[in-house]
Amino acid sequence: MNRPAFHRILETLLLLSFASLPLATLRADDAVSRPQPEAVREAFLKIIDRPKVDAAPELAEPAAAGEGIVQFHFTYASDAKDRVPGIIVKPTDAGKHALVIILHGTGGKKESEVGLLKQFAGKGFFAVAIDGRYHGERGTQVDYNAAIEHAFKEGGEHPLYYDTVWDIMRLIDYLQTRPDVDASRIGMMGFSKGGIETYFTAAMDPRVTVAVPCIGMQCFQWALDHDGWHGRVGTISKGFNAALKDSGLEKADAAFVQKFYDRVVPGIYNQFDGPMMIRLIAPRPLLIINGEIDDKTPLEGVNVCADAAHEAYANATDKFQRIIEPKTGHAVTKESAQVAMAWLEKWLKN
Repeated sequence: MNRPAFHRILETLLLLSFASLPLATLRADDAVSRPQPEAVREAFLKIIDRPKVDAAPELAEPAAAGEGIVQFHFTYASDAKDRVPGIIVKPTDAGKHALVIILHGTGGKKESEVGLLKQFAGKGFFAVAIDGRYHGERGTQVDYNAAIEHAFKEGGEHPLYYDTVWDIMRLIDYLQTRPDVDASRIGMMGFSKGGIETYFTAAMDPRVTVAVPCIGMQCFQWALDHDGWHGRVGTISKGFNAALKDSGLEKADAAFVQKFYDRVVPGIYNQFDGPMMIRLIAPRPLLIINGEIDDKTPLEGVNVCADAAHEAYANATDKFQRIIEPKTGHAVTKESAQVAMAWLEKWLKN
């Protein structure tokens, strides 16, 4: 997409987004007591930390995937017991290429993103998608929800969002050693669950230079305070309801959701909430995309994140944009997907 087209689409969407949607005045944390970025990173990385092992990548033979691009399956070791499967689509020409990592949502898999991978590769990117924890080749939705229930009861792993962040950081460790990847130009784009994992990874790993979380950015604290948690919890309803039953309860309320978060994704509604993660990403380029009527990322909570972004990007206003898709639920329109691709191309190739 050429630059004029990018600006026309972005301008149209932004005008629609902000015409009647004022920013929230609510703040997720007070500036006086706000923890320092490095302390937040240290706390989160301590939660997901485990001994590092050699990535030991295993790559299948590449096959033609279109004019001038090839596609192949690969796996790498994320830790001592987990190998992560992925798909690479890359140009056939020599040289280093900017890297784009695409993350699927709940119930998805890496193959769901092949269309996007091919589009990026056609534009000269080294494009990668992996299976999240208990998705695709790594398990079923039954396995995923069982792991979430186990995390609530026993602790240990963090199958909801956090452990996939570790997988992505180890993916970057591997990919930056490849002669065809430019490790100084790394972008991420994710959807729903993958959108949350995108902004978490960008916040935790400064090697990510551009981030586009789609229908994922949100303020979990706002949702707890305003009964706006139902949609997001509904994406893992079987695991959540099993945890509820294990607690001897019949009906969930905000207090139980908070308890559930404390055990499964500790810190997600305070020190690791969306507004703080945005502050850790700034001033690197960040585009957030949400739907106006998305119950999984309530608009008022997104506005809290936008308030934090406007503060964090005060000296780099061109590097933050948000799109609120009018009359749209938990989905990304074709127009916004085009803007997302153009955003990554703008900041990674120029």
